[in-house]
Amino acid sequence: MSSVEAEVEEHRVKWVTGSRNVRVGSWNIGSLTGKSIELVKILKKRKINIACVQETRWVGSKARDVDGFKLWYSGGSRDRNGVGILVDGDLREQVVEVRRINDRLMTIKLVIGGCTLNIISAYAPQAGLDEEAKKLFYEELDEVVRGIPNTEKVVIGGDFNGHIGATSSGFDDVHGGFGFGERNGGGTSLLDFARAFELVIANSCFPKKESHLVTFRSTVAKTQIDYFLLRKGDRGLSKDCKVIPSENLTTQHKLLVMDLKIMRDRRKKMVPDRPRIKWGGLTPALSRVMGEALMGMGAWSGNGDADDMWNKAASCIREVASEVLGVSRGKFGGHKGDWWWNGEVKVKWKAKKAAHTQNWWSV
Repeated sequence: MSSVEAEVEEHRVKWVTGSRNVRVGSWNIGSLTGKSIELVKILKKRKINIACVQETRWVGSKARDVDGFKLWYSGGSRDRNGVGILVDGDLREQVVEVRRINDRLMTIKLVIGGCTLNIISAYAPQAGLDEEAKKLFYEELDEVVRGIPNTEKVVIGGDFNGHIGATSSGFDDVHGGFGFGERNGGGTSLLDFARAFELVIANSCFPKKESHLVTFRSTVAKTQIDYFLLRKGDRGLSKDCKVIPSENLTTQHKLLVMDLKIMRDRRKKMVPDRPRIKWGGLTPALSRVMGEALMGMGAWSGNGDADDMWNKAASCIREVASEVLGVSRGKFGGHKGDWWWNGEVKVKWKAKKAAHTQNWWSV
């Protein structure tokens, strides 16, 4: 199979079947300084499309290219905290919004095959910090999640510095029953948050051996403190979630990955439009007619406040344009009202579309 044929086959697998596989990662990397290239190599090796990273220790709210990936980051100090999100070359152009809340929280929004996906990178305060800092973190995370419409998907990946425990005791609705260790206060806070927003902790939903559950190892302890969360209604999107213990960009934290299957909405959404002025029908002759009418109305005259002058001019323009160009009936869009759209153009447009489709599949 040639490289071109392989590309066509990949296209068929991703889109013609109506789904797209997306692998998301989350990793506390200790510091991003001097590690960005190596990090991206690991992401490519593990076929990770989107990665949430914590404790970057990079200052600023910026973005940069890293060997084909786009990295957005948010940080305030070179000594602590900092979060970031990396997106691969396939999906980086699908990012439509980036929000940097602070050095512990940021989010991006992507549109993938008609599905709107919100990715949140989170880094909760460590166990030794005061309760006020932990409370503030969850209040800010609360505000972020609350602001995402129910029609959109949510994936939260991060280091929550809490142990949810090996069993679901008392939290059967959000804990899948396959955790690790003993629950502590930080874990209870995470479970309470998940319950409040009807989220489920993805890496508690798959039975795994210990090495694929433990996200943090040191000489004296092994724990699970890194998690993926998503809405209960989207639980079926997650096909697997596990730790990859063999990657050692950082000596203690381990890479957590989750495989998602994003279904493509193949239906064309026809949204009724509100009545609009038919600006597409504007011709040089009609523009002169409008200009004369506007002069007669004194649209450009006036003194005083600039806002008042602008509002008067805009109101006159809308009134004249409605009379000269007409107003749509508020139904579905298209080119019917445009002066250049006629039968001949329509026939050629259809022929071009058919030729494009034929050429793609005959490559």
